[in-house]
Amino acid sequence: MSNLLCNLADNWIVSADLAKELLSGGATLLDARAPILKWFCRLPPAIPVTWQQFSRSHFPHKGQIIEDDTILTEKLQALGICQDQPVIVIADSVKGWGEDGRIVWMLRTLGHEKAVFVDGGYRALVKAGISQVKCANHPPPPGDFVVSSRSTWEIQQDDLKAILGNPNLAIIDARESREYAGKTPYGEKRGGHIPGAIHLYYKQLMDKQGQLLAREEIVEFLQQKGVSLSAQIVTYCSGGIRSAWLTSVLTSLGFDAKNYAGSMWEWSASPADSYPLEKSRRVRQ
Repeated sequence: MSNLLCNLADNWIVSADLAKELLSGGATLLDARAPILKWFCRLPPAIPVTWQQFSRSHFPHKGQIIEDDTILTEKLQALGICQDQPVIVIADSVKGWGEDGRIVWMLRTLGHEKAVFVDGGYRALVKAGISQVKCANHPPPPGDFVVSSRSTWEIQQDDLKAILGNPNLAIIDARESREYAGKTPYGEKRGGHIPGAIHLYYKQLMDKQGQLLAREEIVEFLQQKGVSLSAQIVTYCSGGIRSAWLTSVLTSLGFDAKNYAGSMWEWSASPADSYPLEKSRRVRQ
């Protein structure tokens, strides 16, 4: 188990079988699916979470993590998060929004080095033999995790603005093609995409069962989009959820990726002359 824990530092995604092994060793399981799904089909050890619990409450900064480390520490300890125990996050890979990747990205950004999500999500874990129940779980014992924030995998609005046009920068828009082209279905103040952004809907990196494509396929797909292995990647979406999932995947595969958590909610609410957007009628898939 010790070698397994060491490998988690670089691997942000685990198989369902590996997740089972970690759970048998005392790992914490977080269920980031929609609340109604958690109630009707829960896993016995799972603790329900939402990304909103840890994010700022007011538009246009709703995608940003709460800025007070003390509050975040209290919230995470209340979930039973411990400093040295792995945290496994599940969501609905097929119908969800990448909530598992968002929670893992958040935990890594807040200093937890053993946070991972399950390839294939909830369905994969059930298929691997974790039983389902239809009742609430007891509150977990308090954890001892203390937030120690790092900026390795996130970028702020003005920092992104300052590097626009950098030849080694690859900005990836993880939204649907209609959003990239200019539609505003999720509360954006303006439509379009950040100048120079490449469109890559995050679910294009999964199969129909919510399983990740092979690394070789993902690398080839990115190269077809013009993203090199040496590029500095910045991802964004509407509120930093889908893009956090993408950042988690790319980081686990060895890419240098950062999530712009403010994303379009923040960028589109800022002055257009300083934070421009582009529109396009056709999206190259």
